[in-house]
Amino acid sequence: GEPDRVDINTQGNIHNNRQTRIQETGTYIGQITRGRQVIRGEDSFEEAPMYVAVLTYMGYGIVILFGYFRDFLRAVGLEKCHQAQEREEQKDFVPLYQDFENFYKRNLYMRVRDNWNRPICSLPGPVFDVMERVSDDYNWTFRLTGKTVENVINMGSYNYLGFAENNVDFLKTVAEETRQYGVGVCSTRQELGNFSIHEKLERLVAEFLGVESAMAFGMGFATNSMNIPALVGKSCLILSDELNHTSLILGARLSGATIRVFKHNNMQSLEKLLKEAICSGQPRTHRAWKKILIMVEGIYSMEGSLVRLPEILALKKKYKAYLFLDEAHSIGAVGPTGRGVTEHFGVDPNEVDVLMGTFTKSFGATGGYIAGKKELVDYLRSHSHSAVYATAMSPPVVEQIIRAIKCIMGVDGTTEGQRRVRQLSENMCYFRSRLKEMGFIVYGNQDSPVVPLLLYLPGKVGAFSRAMLKRKIGVVVVGFPATPITEARARFCVSAAHTREMLDKVLQSLDELGDHIRVKFSRHRPSHRQELYNETDFELDS
Repeated sequence: GEPDRVDINTQGNIHNNRQTRIQETGTYIGQITRGRQVIRGEDSFEEAPMYVAVLTYMGYGIVILFGYFRDFLRAVGLEKCHQAQEREEQKDFVPLYQDFENFYKRNLYMRVRDNWNRPICSLPGPVFDVMERVSDDYNWTFRLTGKTVENVINMGSYNYLGFAENNVDFLKTVAEETRQYGVGVCSTRQELGNFSIHEKLERLVAEFLGVESAMAFGMGFATNSMNIPALVGKSCLILSDELNHTSLILGARLSGATIRVFKHNNMQSLEKLLKEAICSGQPRTHRAWKKILIMVEGIYSMEGSLVRLPEILALKKKYKAYLFLDEAHSIGAVGPTGRGVTEHFGVDPNEVDVLMGTFTKSFGATGGYIAGKKELVDYLRSHSHSAVYATAMSPPVVEQIIRAIKCIMGVDGTTEGQRRVRQLSENMCYFRSRLKEMGFIVYGNQDSPVVPLLLYLPGKVGAFSRAMLKRKIGVVVVGFPATPITEARARFCVSAAHTREMLDKVLQSLDELGDHIRVKFSRHRPSHRQELYNETDFELDS
């Protein structure tokens, strides 16, 4: 789409204006590329005090010891075992349930299980209603009380631009498409499920991103796991960031390609693997790799950090590799006009070989897309398992995505989309800066709507979530194995739909609770993580 290419080419002025405003805060640094200055926020990974790490390990140690003791009581019949077990007549069979492998879930997760899977009974907008539930057997089972906790502030959903809404005027076109096409397609795109509205969506996505072509899929997770095996296979090499999402990891494993992992956002680690791949080739035979594919994310959902795209592109060009960029959390949420990390860094999206994103977050819908060269997309239409075997997207969902993209682009005749993009940027900068002022350790990038607040100790994870819900604030807490064992956290997702009053209420509650359970660990010390980004021997203007 030529209009979007004009937007991309003229965004140098946007970045220059941003630079003047942002450099005053002292939180941004510049990168020189193509003769102009590109601004990006610093990734922050503050190190916790030593006593916090010691207490965290002690906490897990005590819980594990009690776990072994309770397993002993269950084995001798002094305590009832609530978990699934083999029937007596099947004792001679290979066990279906691995008892020891469930040790963590049985003895640690069950203690705090009430903090997850809470049933929501309303629209998942900036506020929602939660069905109250209690447990009579220490979280093994739950029962609903019939009561509802109303108007809980939603700080956990990926509703970045607030399109998960129930506005009759906004959803009028979605209702019309439902009447025309129905709710279900009941067929694949290659059989009888290729509707005109699907092709309309794909043309709009390509125009929005500024690339030649795009293809939409009904599930975001499958967009990665089912398409990566179509792009690489045996005798190919995948270089994957250590913090990549499970969908990327599963897709890489299913492909049969060799997988090597580089340190998160560490350009020296990535370049070292690229050099070894070029010099040594494949194991045993030492033949050259058929393809080398670098897989990264735009925003990392657990760390809140941004990909170092200009440096990775320079390495890609230098070593003749391919780049797969997952923009699940960044498309719509990052960039002056919401076009993701390519716009944020002032990079031509056509320099990225495979652009992947989802409609499940910024667009308030479901599904995902692959975009790039027309040859790439045409190849996937006939070779991707997700394209050949999966049922086509529901027409009302497709129309919701079209409505959201048109709103962001401004082609609906309003400025509502750009207002939401600006509001999201203001909200996340305000929320993140206030948390740091209060003394919390906060990970991630200043321009990321994902804001991880570190809790560390296992006992504080459950206490934090329960106390926030009592204050009518819904949060997501995350611990091992989704995070390193010493880095349990609460993950906040800021939305354009959050008002300043909502954010202030959350911040006030966090300030009070942070003092009460003592999780204000920040001492503004430098991170122990190696900062090796500038030790590469390549130039950005390659």
